[in-house]
Amino acid sequence: MTSDLRRQLILGAAKRCFARHGFAGTTTKSVAAAASISEGLLFKHFPTKSALYAEILAEECAADPALQSLLELEPSTETLVILIREMVRHFDEVHTLPDQEEAQRMRLMLASHLDDGEFARLIYEKVGGLIGPIFEASVKRAIEAGDATHIGREPMNLFWFAHHSLMMVTLTRLPAVPCLSYGNKGADFERQLCEFILRGIGLNEAAITHYLDRDLARVSGQPAIAESA
Repeated sequence: MTSDLRRQLILGAAKRCFARHGFAGTTTKSVAAAASISEGLLFKHFPTKSALYAEILAEECAADPALQSLLELEPSTETLVILIREMVRHFDEVHTLPDQEEAQRMRLMLASHLDDGEFARLIYEKVGGLIGPIFEASVKRAIEAGDATHIGREPMNLFWFAHHSLMMVTLTRLPAVPCLSYGNKGADFERQLCEFILRGIGLNEAAITHYLDRDLARVSGQPAIAESA
């Protein structure tokens, strides 16, 4: 069996184990048994349980049609706004999804930060590798178009600042009784978060109003304010 085929066999077995027992209840020994291999051979492909789980999440993320559609967009100010709005919507839905799978992953990320950080590092590496190129290219195009100002020397830091802000907002809302009430919910809350982040990464007010209005109108199926006026 080739190395790639063996790797896919392990990932398939691991998906079944994680789906049945969760992250905490799954061991590398049980995954190896499900894949009909030795634990030593498993470690040649994935050195830890965290590495195995992170790879599964990365594969699921990369195979997501919605994400693929985003990654195929041409870098632009509009694409930058769409990326941020999609991030906001993704994080906003974590605590409301009925299967609680995303919420459990968020708790795992938090626990990783408080422990050895391995799982969080792997996830950040995967997410950055997928979304980083189009984010950075879109920031560059927005600056060139006069829609944004240059902020700092590391454009990717702007992505992580946005990501971490949204992750913290989500964590406050994970418990059955939220740690913090933000007041406005729904569309107003989503828009305020988008505006906050877009300003933070350097977009000017005219660009935010134009592209965010258009994107929110597209998602809701309603005409944009400027178009309906």
